[in-house]
Amino acid sequence: MQAAERSWELSNSITVFDPQRDALYQYDADTERQLNAERPWASDPYYFKHVRISATALLKMVMHARSGGSLEIMGLMQGYILPNTFVVTDAFRLPVEGTETRVNAQDEANEYMVSYLQSCRDAGRMENAVGWYHSHPGYGCWLSGIDVATQQTQQMTGPFVAVVIDPDRTISAGRVEIGAFRTFPTNFTPQKEASEDDEYQTIPLGKAEDFGAHANQYYSLNVSHYKSTLDSKLLSLLWNKYWVSTLSQSPLFTSRDFVDKQIVDLSQKVRKAARGGSENPGPRPAVTGMANTKDRQLEKVVRGGNQIVTEEVKGLLASETKLKLFHGIGKGSAVKE
Repeated sequence: MQAAERSWELSNSITVFDPQRDALYQYDADTERQLNAERPWASDPYYFKHVRISATALLKMVMHARSGGSLEIMGLMQGYILPNTFVVTDAFRLPVEGTETRVNAQDEANEYMVSYLQSCRDAGRMENAVGWYHSHPGYGCWLSGIDVATQQTQQMTGPFVAVVIDPDRTISAGRVEIGAFRTFPTNFTPQKEASEDDEYQTIPLGKAEDFGAHANQYYSLNVSHYKSTLDSKLLSLLWNKYWVSTLSQSPLFTSRDFVDKQIVDLSQKVRKAARGGSENPGPRPAVTGMANTKDRQLEKVVRGGNQIVTEEVKGLLASETKLKLFHGIGKGSAVKE
């Protein structure tokens, strides 16, 4: 049980922060009031650089994202701000209508949010809403055009961060696939910070156009996780209840549908690269740089294929390790190599 819990924590780099005092759970109203008065983010588009998410909030968001299946889900994060940092202490889901490409927050969701936050304040929890999260099932952590518009609207009211979770890649990779983002002011032109290789993600062909179309309108924040003594207690209770299911599961089966989709998408990318990037087959014009474009596309296909193979190998190794560790337990004899 403890080994399974520790493995999940190591995979997601969850550390115990100040277990004696649980400092990150102590809401500092004075610091937040001072930051809101000074508004340093108004003059520095890159002011916020970090997001610290509690282990319990992370688990709640992942479970919510996983429950949506192939549909996007949406929720809010509670917490507060520190210099350059968002601290997320809790998260809650919103009653929204999700599709395979977007989530629509209606009046019902807004009313629920206001009512929930007021109930928290009535109970003595003074944390504010500091961000929203939603899922991208199987197509990575980034902001679409709709996401950018939503985030820009939210940032008009104060400090806010957007978090994206990919539940399919989380199950396949064995660690939470997560990203945090803030959008730039409309009149701000960012400098290119990273090369195409640094920003590489295996994006499904149907999402590739939207993936790069708005990349210059937002930037990513560093995401880290922590747990308090209360988080440790809650996680221990969960592992005590679900450790058998955790150990018996195999990523080769839980992520089978996602892997199948990845392979189909990879084959489509191979055909597109073979045609030189054109969506329509037939003779290609002699364009300068066509060969280089084709090489870059083939390189991405190879990297995508390598990622699929790597995750499958990890699943095989995990299954083999469990077999060696637990085969023969309960039969009255030790395993002999």
